[in-house]
Formats: sequence, structure tokens, C-alpha cells
Amino acid sequence: MAETVWWKRGTVYQIYPRSFQDTNGDGVGDLAGIARRLDYLAWLGVDAIWISPIYPSPMADFGYDVADYCGVDPLFGTLSDFDHVVAEAHRRKLKVILDFVPNHSSIEHPWFRAARASRENPRRDWYIWRDPAPDGGPPNNWLSNFGGPAWTLDPATGQYYYHAFLREQPDLNWRNPAVRAAMYAALRFWLERGVDGFRVDVIWHLIKDEAFRDNPANPDYAAHLPEINRFAQVYSADRPEVLDVIGEMRAVLRDYGERVLIGEIYLPMERLMAYYGPDLSGADMPFNFQLIQTPWRADAVQALIENYEAALPEGGWPNWVLGNHDQPRIAARVGERQARIAAMLLLTLRGTPTLYYGDEIGLGHVPIPAGRVQDPWERNEPGHGRDPERTPMQWEAGPRAGFSTVEPWLPLSEDAETRNVDALQDVPGSMLTLYRRLLALRRAHDALSVGSYRSVPLGLPGLLAYERAADGAVLRVILNFGEAAHTVPLPEDCGWRVLLSSVPRNGEVVRGSLDLGGAEGLILLRV
Repeated sequence: MAETVWWKRGTVYQIYPRSFQDTNGDGVGDLAGIARRLDYLAWLGVDAIWISPIYPSPMADFGYDVADYCGVDPLFGTLSDFDHVVAEAHRRKLKVILDFVPNHSSIEHPWFRAARASRENPRRDWYIWRDPAPDGGPPNNWLSNFGGPAWTLDPATGQYYYHAFLREQPDLNWRNPAVRAAMYAALRFWLERGVDGFRVDVIWHLIKDEAFRDNPANPDYAAHLPEINRFAQVYSADRPEVLDVIGEMRAVLRDYGERVLIGEIYLPMERLMAYYGPDLSGADMPFNFQLIQTPWRADAVQALIENYEAALPEGGWPNWVLGNHDQPRIAARVGERQARIAAMLLLTLRGTPTLYYGDEIGLGHVPIPAGRVQDPWERNEPGHGRDPERTPMQWEAGPRAGFSTVEPWLPLSEDAETRNVDALQDVPGSMLTLYRRLLALRRAHDALSVGSYRSVPLGLPGLLAYERAADGAVLRVILNFGEAAHTVPLPEDCGWRVLLSSVPRNGEVVRGSLDLGGAEGLILLRV
């Protein structure tokens, strides 16, 4: 097969380290906890782990406010603990992808402390400073993604600094070559420690308009949307020069062999495709969040798949995501029965899938009492918080689900006694078993990992069908997005063996047609 590089064949599993496994009894997950659970991840069948930020941080945004790009926060452990995770992961044939947060640092980073000391400080131009508007207010109308103005006045120096997120997260000036050099040195620091790639946070934000023009009003803004949507971020993000930066990052990674650069990009599809760069010099995988944003209907999902495949540049590799630490969980969005269909979709489409921890046991929406809210976005803009998708992983029955020996930093789900790894891993029809079997099928069949994709129109409402093929093997996937049963026609010239079903019928051989139940998914092999 042509597509042999590991990140094209493999599957990625995102770990939010605060919520994966606590080993020191402080209610927060840590690196030792990740190491403890590597056998589980190998058993599950994933190929790479992506670890959300572990850097030293005041935790204003739980690690996305970085105070040192070349260290580990004591909350999570030490650099030795990190090295142990990498070594043990590699021993189990698991790759390690590290979150990299280059758009902004913490307000406590030594760089920013120096920058705000005076206008003449050599670090001043490492951040984005502007004089007040004539009325003394912010320099322009740019808004923070977490609500409110994106500019904060520094009284000591009389200028505003820009922050696309919290005021505790000042944006770095990526037009400054010294900033780029320092960040590329940080990449090399982790590459030397054996990291297999990076997921780059808000990569489309790195370069801002040089003239700092006002963003235009968004005609589609509605009051229920986050305030950031009041304006189209034409000048504060997605500037064309960012592709030069991404190309330079790729050049750093090329010195270390098969490493992957994944860009976090929330943009419309036509803009997303630009981040592959000219001649694929951009991100290896600009994260595709379209499944999160598309209505959960067969026709809408089919249109998305076909539009995405058609839009990919020649040689561009697709990828798919159902959820992450910033988005409501898939089971919360579509319900548990359809979450099974979603798992089958994610792990059978062409391209690299990214799983989010806890989805494999069907974790859904976990209510967060007002007194336990942690997310600063929820405090700034109630109703938009991300705590429900960051709750602890549930490993076993018991008071704290095997996550910790003390009260976790966020609550567990109400059904933690039965919704946990120990309770589900040996149950033939469980969500966890479904995920594990899907991952095994991807490894067993080139058609599912690197094969071609072809849509199969059925003309039946609520059904999505497609074929994956490689080296003469043809697999057909049929997914029922509805509750109505259907008799589904099949080609008459061959038989089809059921490789996997969301109900017990595996191994059955069918010809001519098959009966498909409501919310049932099937993977068939042509025989």
C-alpha cells in the first residue's frame, strides 16, 4: 500500500491528563496515571496517544496558559515522568503526540513579565502591544474567544496587550523572528525526548492583520451564540501569512523522520483546505471538525463526506473527529444508540480518526453543579462551558470509579457504577467492545485503514452506505441514522459476510438483501 506512514494508517486517542488517572491522591490526573493505563490503551487497539497540555502553568485555562514551554507542571509530575510515559508507550508500539500551544503564553511566563516591564524591554515585541484608541479604549473591535474585549490595558506602560482568549493568555507576536526561533527550539526540545508529533493549538490564530483593522460585523450573529461571533474574524485570525509559519514548523519536524503536525482549525471547509498548504507544505492533518458541526442525519453526513473528499487537495490525507475537550460528547449530542453508529462511522471512514477518552464507554453529558464549575469560559459566558466533556475517566465500580482515592476535580457521571471499563470490557454487546472490535477490524483490513472510499446510494431514508476497498477486498458499511427498520438491497452477484454489527449477527452471510434494524450499523465483506 502507498499510505504506509504510521499517522495515516493509525488511530489517535486524546487524553485530557487532568481527567485520565490520578495516582497521587490530589483528585487530578497525572503522567504516572497515563503510564499506568498504557496497557489498557494497547488492549483497546489505538496506535497513538495525544496528550493535552502538561506544561508549567498557573492553570487559568488548565494548561493552555503556558509558563514554560520546556517543562512539566508539578501537578502532572516531572520531565522524568514524561520520559517514562514516552518510553513505555513506545515499548507498547504506541506513538506519543504532544499538545503545543504557540499562539499565547501565560501572563506569568518570564517572557511576558519582561515584556510588560517597560516599552524598551527587548522582550516587548515578543507580544502584541497597541496604543489606546483616541477615546482611551481598546485599539480596535477584536473580541476574546472567551467573551469580552480581546485587549487589556497595562497601566504601567500605557498600552493594551492582545489576548485572543483570557487576559491571562497574552498572544505572542509571530511576526517576530525571535519568537519563531524560540518556539522552534521548544519543538526540538520535545522531539529530542522522543515525541512523535504535535497537535498545534489554535494554529489559525498565529498571525494577525499587520494594520490591526476592525473585524466586520457578522450578519448571521444571534444572541444565543458566544459573543465572539458578533464579528467575522477576518483580521484577527486566518491570515495568509500563517502558512509560512506552518511550513517552518514542518521543516523542523522533517529533521526527525516520520513525525506528524496536526493543526487545530475551526474554519469553513474551503478555508480548512488551505491549511494543507501549497504542495502539501502545511499541516499534515488540519483537524476536520465538520462531523461535530453537521446535523446528525444520514443525508447531511453523506453530503459532508462527499464535499470533504472532493475538496481535499491532491495527496491531502483526510481525518475525522467526533469530539474533544472543547465540544459536548458525541453521546450527549446524539444519544447512546446513535453514539454506536457514530463510532462505526468514525472508524470506517477514509482517513485518520481521533477518539476522545471516555467515548469508548459511552460517557455522555455530566451535569456540573454551580459550585463545582471550573471552566473560565463558563464563568464569563454561562451556557458555553466545557466542564461536562472533561469529567474523569471511569475505570471501575466504587466511590470514585477508580480514577482517584479522593473527590475528583470534576464530578463523575451518575451511572459510574455501571459505566466503567471493568464493567464493560468483557460484555459482548457493550460500547467498549464495539470500539475494540472496530479498531481490530481497521488493523486487519487495509480497506478500512487506507483503502478507497465510494458512496453507495440506497434510496432509503435515514441510511448511509459506502464501500471501502483495497487489494481486491471490498467492505460495505451500512449505517441507520433512524429508528425505522429497512430491507436493504445488496448486489446479486456475490454474497456478503457480516464482519461486525451493532446487534448480535456477526458471521452471517447474506445475499440479495438484508434486514437492518433501527439504529443498527453493519460492516459487510464481499465474498
